[in-house]
Amino acid sequence: MAENVLVVHGGGPTAVINASLYGVIEEARASGKIGCVYGAIGGSEAILKERFLDLMKYPREKLRLLLATPSTAIGSSRYALEADDYKAMVGIFQKHQIKYVLFNGGNGTMDTCGKVYEACKGAGIFVVGIPKTIDNDIAITDHTPGFASAARYMAETTAEVGMDVKGLPIHVCVMEAMGRNAGWITAASALARKKPGDAPHLIYLPERPFHEEEFLEDVKKLYEEKGGVVVVVSEGLKDEEGKPIVPPIFTSGRSVYYGDVSAYLANLVIRKLGVKARSEKPGICGRASVALQSPVDREEAVLAGREALRAAMGGQSGVMVGFIRDEAADSPYRMQIRMIPIKEVMLYERILPEEYINQRGNDVTEAFVKWCRPLIGERTWEYMDFQELYEQENNGANNREDVPE
Repeated sequence: MAENVLVVHGGGPTAVINASLYGVIEEARASGKIGCVYGAIGGSEAILKERFLDLMKYPREKLRLLLATPSTAIGSSRYALEADDYKAMVGIFQKHQIKYVLFNGGNGTMDTCGKVYEACKGAGIFVVGIPKTIDNDIAITDHTPGFASAARYMAETTAEVGMDVKGLPIHVCVMEAMGRNAGWITAASALARKKPGDAPHLIYLPERPFHEEEFLEDVKKLYEEKGGVVVVVSEGLKDEEGKPIVPPIFTSGRSVYYGDVSAYLANLVIRKLGVKARSEKPGICGRASVALQSPVDREEAVLAGREALRAAMGGQSGVMVGFIRDEAADSPYRMQIRMIPIKEVMLYERILPEEYINQRGNDVTEAFVKWCRPLIGERTWEYMDFQELYEQENNGANNREDVPE
């Protein structure tokens, strides 16, 4: 049986999912034992349709473009597989002499990976998971490839919006971050700050119940102090009963479509406080942005692809590549690779721990910032702020209360 590889992408893309694909191809070349590296063109459904493309036939200079290609170059899906589909896959793998199957995705994809592993037991087919999700909600692993780039985008975009609002401090800006049940991306906006008082001024996460009165109280206080306020909120904010603060606008089977949380809260500020407010929702801009790709994220994504194939070729199956942080090394940042049994991560959701959220629930702690900072790479955004320099030089002497009548 030839040693062919199949790579399958599942769920929402990231800015570095193609870097993991590149890592698989590079490891296959280095091994000298792989015949074809097939890409499943269109996710898990492509397996059943046998839509496979051999990626090894393309020149290396072309394949290097994967490192800077957004989304997924081979396509993804959220196709719902049935029990019979898993059984059918074994025959398809054997037909194409596929010995190694690598699933690259998030929680749902790892669940699929585990079920394919069970179906392939005894068939000489090795199945390994490559973690991927901007939401950073896969269990056990310290973080997932894809998150750091989305975090960097959120931090830098928040810093830019913060400068805009500071330059014309007449309104409240509510920014909405992706991550329905886990607030990792929302929390990453805190890395926009260079000093106390910088945007974001408030951060609200789905891990804590959202209280509208407290939100309005916080916003009102800061608006009176600053004139311009930047608030970052999760798309998954819920009330004390666990219900979304914005009711679903459409439901179809397992799919639920919600309205914009940022727009709802901006309108709430206008109605209740009589203050000008606007909403911003970067949405998939953040997960597609290669321009703000984290170099750390890209390198770790490549490593995840390489290690996944290396593990499979070494006889491991039913595992996922995990990143374990070296806690003993305060500086520099170090990661170790560990293979995690797939059953330990299948559909388990990892949310932001309590120690990363402040007591009032309107910001993150320094512990989160310390954990997240190394992942996004070196800070590149530095701005010229003459307003700040003016205040420093005059020591606040020209504040309104100091102006003579």
